[in-house]
Amino acid sequence: MNALYNLALCPTPCSHSTPKHNTKWKTEVNGTATVALKGKALSRASSVTGKQRRIVSAASATELTRVSETKGRQNIPTEKQLVDPFRQGTITEGGVRYRQTVVIRSYEVGADKTATLESILNLLQETALNHVWVSGLLGDGFGTTHGMVRNNLIWVVTRMQVQVDEYPIWGEVMEVDTWVGPSGKNGMRRDWLIRSDATGEVLVRATSTWVMMNQQTRRLSKMPEVVRAEISPWFIENKAFEEEIPEKIYKLDTNAKFTSSNLKPKRSDLDMNHHLNNVKYVNWMLETIPHKFLENYQLTRITLEYKRECSSSDVVESLCKPEEERFEERHQDRNVGNEDSLSSALFQDGNHRKSFKAYTHLLQITGDKESEEIVRGRTIWRRKL
Repeated sequence: MNALYNLALCPTPCSHSTPKHNTKWKTEVNGTATVALKGKALSRASSVTGKQRRIVSAASATELTRVSETKGRQNIPTEKQLVDPFRQGTITEGGVRYRQTVVIRSYEVGADKTATLESILNLLQETALNHVWVSGLLGDGFGTTHGMVRNNLIWVVTRMQVQVDEYPIWGEVMEVDTWVGPSGKNGMRRDWLIRSDATGEVLVRATSTWVMMNQQTRRLSKMPEVVRAEISPWFIENKAFEEEIPEKIYKLDTNAKFTSSNLKPKRSDLDMNHHLNNVKYVNWMLETIPHKFLENYQLTRITLEYKRECSSSDVVESLCKPEEERFEERHQDRNVGNEDSLSSALFQDGNHRKSFKAYTHLLQITGDKESEEIVRGRTIWRRKL
């Protein structure tokens, strides 16, 4: 009945003097239902309503206090910071490029004491977020700006490519550079370079394309002008590497040689935007590859094309098929210092000749309906020394 009282009571009868106990009031709810209330019941309903309002007010105040305390603990900058001493990060190259010094820790390496691909992907994500952090643009979201928060928008990645020339080793000090640039009318490109502090050599390079999605409708959105005004001053044209012609990833069919079925996301796999973490996609893909192959080959490049979201209730199937084409290094006179050349990054390896193999991957949602693509992928592998 309390909920009915809240709907029925309106300012007009309540503004009158308290009626006698034997007085009856007829009040319309949504213009149809009529409820007869005696004066004592009306007074009691007013008292209940007042208590509820005080409870709501107290709850709102508690929430505001919690939000204030959280922001105080996070200490998110509201203005551009040139130096972030806590994360060992600095803004470089005219005040738009971010550089962070990191150390490869024990839980970031595998049995061979080199950083895992999962650790590298997490490092790329963390430095990208830290870049937004020091920019002073970070709103209350996963890398979202203030303008994006006001428009209920979040970032989603549509394509990503990571090239590993050499894996960082345990305890190695690395410098991670990241920056952003335009991608079409409504997208943004983010690139990374990971260098060894000891040798200065680039060990990892990566590039990605991002677009905006409405957090409520889960539909892609155009970039609002307020957001463009926020991020465009940070755009630079440098690229970690250049694809002359972006490689096309073909969709696998059910005849794929290797499959892994009945994969289900866990709650711990979801990020702040309630997305399945990108690292989980990669793990599902790589776990389908035969263990015998992994003993002899090491991943050198991965390309991902994201097609749709995966929710916590979806059941996923991972498909994998080796490509028949065999990659053989051809000794050519290449510009070793050109960091924009993907082919140079892939094939330059002194005078040694190495064979490469490739796999095509697909993650799809299975169920009663027709299977839906989540991610297409392509991996290139180099024979271990």
